[in-house]
Amino acid sequence: MEHLKIHNSNNTNVKFFVSDEMKIEKNAIEQLDQLLKVNESVETLKAYVPDYFSDDAAAMQEVAITPDFHKGSGIPIGTTMFTKGFIIPQAVGNDINCGMRLYTTSLNEDDIRCQRKQIEKEIRHVFFEGGRHIPMTKKHRESILKEGLIGILDTHKSLGDNGLWAFYDAKQQEEDLHKVNRLGSFITEEVVGLESYLGSDDVSYDSQIGSIGGGNHFVEVQKVVNIRNHAIASAWGLKRDQIVVMIHTGSVSIGHHAGLNIREILKSIYPNSLKHPDNGIYVLPHSERSMTEWITTWSLLHNAANFTFANRLFLGLMLNKALRGVVGDFDFKLLYDAPHNFVWQENVDGVEGFIHRKGSCTAKSAEQMANTPFGYTGEPVFIPGSMGAKSYILSGLGNRDSLFSASHGAGRRLSRGNSLKVDDAAFRDFLDNFHVITPIDPNRNDIKSRQDILKKWEDELKKEAPYAYKDINPIIETHEEHGMATVVAEVEPVLTIKG
Repeated sequence: MEHLKIHNSNNTNVKFFVSDEMKIEKNAIEQLDQLLKVNESVETLKAYVPDYFSDDAAAMQEVAITPDFHKGSGIPIGTTMFTKGFIIPQAVGNDINCGMRLYTTSLNEDDIRCQRKQIEKEIRHVFFEGGRHIPMTKKHRESILKEGLIGILDTHKSLGDNGLWAFYDAKQQEEDLHKVNRLGSFITEEVVGLESYLGSDDVSYDSQIGSIGGGNHFVEVQKVVNIRNHAIASAWGLKRDQIVVMIHTGSVSIGHHAGLNIREILKSIYPNSLKHPDNGIYVLPHSERSMTEWITTWSLLHNAANFTFANRLFLGLMLNKALRGVVGDFDFKLLYDAPHNFVWQENVDGVEGFIHRKGSCTAKSAEQMANTPFGYTGEPVFIPGSMGAKSYILSGLGNRDSLFSASHGAGRRLSRGNSLKVDDAAFRDFLDNFHVITPIDPNRNDIKSRQDILKKWEDELKKEAPYAYKDINPIIETHEEHGMATVVAEVEPVLTIKG
């Protein structure tokens, strides 16, 4: 299948990886058109401020659109771009390092279903009723923000086995670093403006780490329902009827802090003599002129990204704790963890530049993953369906034209507002056939009488119900047709935890 190519007036090569049956939404195209005007802003800056860029060839080089392409906040979801001489922080957004983490287990569906009520009770306690118990000091939080998962490994010993640390196996975690994109550690020397989060030298229980967040984020217990590539599945420890755990979350308030500060930096360095970009999108030049701002921006991005790697790790430990409290001992092994909202400095065809992914994930080939645990399989790719729908585990094929990227989901079919207007019978059917655990327990006697609380609870679930999202199957088929990734296994939800 040929992918659609568009060469716009700014000479940015845009490639769409979509099937003939998939509708490309007008509002997403309009957002993309605005994004492509970045090169106009760059040329204006070059003309009026000669030293704004150190690289005369600074430009947005190319853009790849993944199959789940749809309107986002400022930048379309499913956009991957390669720039030279600058980065576009808005192409990452506030939810920095939002991404996926997946564990395999030795459990089967019966282990969960036969004790489901007790498991749900334990999960609600650990996640929402004060059962996290993650003690830290300023030193530990600072190490997380500066060094990510490596920072945790280097500092955890002083906390002993207190609280959730009893489930942190240092030897296993050291091995698992190689199963996380960039070792889960974007090293930076400073923490920017997070004094209130860092706290004091005294031990206190962290209230940020272990947060699922809102929107389409989740922690989901799933079962493997089909194996499509037995060789790779065996290498990854996947087998039919097995329970796996998929985690999708981002940088919560730490990311919002970073995004807000970065926006102020971008506006502050923009020349006062020039009209600000009509599309509201600013570039951050890699230049001597703006080196201080460049370093601060990367520190902010890395602080948030490191926090998010730690956040997904602790969410995994929290679920491990909750399940062990009911089913006893079992294997709980990391398969992979990778972002789908970030910017990487990379060399593409001999050109040094920056790959931005907004709602797309890395999907590198076995050759590109040499000297990692995935040097014979390709990079694991996780594409979740909507809440209550099937998800897919794939292996990357390193498609150069897609900038080595794949989708991060199915994409919304209905806006969150329109999702509230769907026929109530469809929502009731969803609730009857799906197990979702939230901070609110609708079965509690004191909640049953509170129609105001129940209404808000239902509205939040309606916004993320299956009918609000596109069918994931054409998305997956398109990845295989375009040689972006190959399906390894299909999984279905057993229960989902929402923040």
